[in-house]
Amino acid sequence: MTDSPSPSQLAPDRLRELLAQMLRIRLFEETAENLYLQGLVHGTMHLSIGQEAAAVGACAALRRSDYILSTHRGHGHCIAKGAQASLMMAEFMGKEAGYCRGRGGSMHMADVETGNLGANGIVAGGVPMAAGVGLSLKLQHRDDIVLVFFGDGAANEGAFHESLNMAAIWDLPVIYFCENNQYAMSMAISRASRVDNLSARAAGYGIPGVTVDGNDLFAVYDAVQTAVARARASEGPTLIEAKTYRWKGHSKSDKQRYRTRDEVQSWQDRDPIARLAARMMADALLTEEELAEMEQAAQAEIDDAVEFAKGCPEPDPATILEGIYA
Repeated sequence: MTDSPSPSQLAPDRLRELLAQMLRIRLFEETAENLYLQGLVHGTMHLSIGQEAAAVGACAALRRSDYILSTHRGHGHCIAKGAQASLMMAEFMGKEAGYCRGRGGSMHMADVETGNLGANGIVAGGVPMAAGVGLSLKLQHRDDIVLVFFGDGAANEGAFHESLNMAAIWDLPVIYFCENNQYAMSMAISRASRVDNLSARAAGYGIPGVTVDGNDLFAVYDAVQTAVARARASEGPTLIEAKTYRWKGHSKSDKQRYRTRDEVQSWQDRDPIARLAARMMADALLTEEELAEMEQAAQAEIDDAVEFAKGCPEPDPATILEGIYA
């Protein structure tokens, strides 16, 4: 896929902000992986390294009052929607100061203040929730929208069909954003679907469907912006498929015996961060020195987040039942 034209709506300062977000996501996850290896992170984790343009491009087209629903591979979504790395890191380490008071960890992080209604460890778990959120927004006569992230594996769950069908017939303000990173655990998308583009399924619900290069920030932004305008105008949902790739395994226990090193390298050569930086440099919007400064600033922020999290207290066992409903 060729690079899409830079949308005029993204001013140079805004582009630098988005590049900084992508760097922050990459460094956050690389640091979190190192902490996991040190035994400082509880539970498992699912990294989205290589998918940063999808998360940042999608959330860049939203406003703060819009909502997102995330996945088990959702650190990038959380940061792109405005979360603080320090509180995320505290959550990773199971500390009381974390977004979910240390109860959620990597797979169940939420930040309601920025519109992130939470990640979900269940494949396609957030997809039907999005229809519920969309219905609520419609009944309240609000022009806010909800964007739900899910993977290519989730597109084969029954909840996918039920949610899209309901959102379509009720014209709900929902954007279904499929991060097609080519594998559902170890199942290649070529073995799980007969269609080349999952967005083709939108035709079955009478709604728009579009496939974009998920490693191209501009292509993602443009597609989501168009879908947002449609949803705000009460014209209903859109299905967007962003083709991208996860550089790491499905989770930390994945030995990755189902794909070749050459395949991984071919996608690493399409690194979305390097790609955006190169385009900005070509357009005289960024220099090598400025990029280095951005990387240093992002690393300093993540390092501070780690120190903050390490210094936070553990949850009091006496509070274990708080937040549980019966």
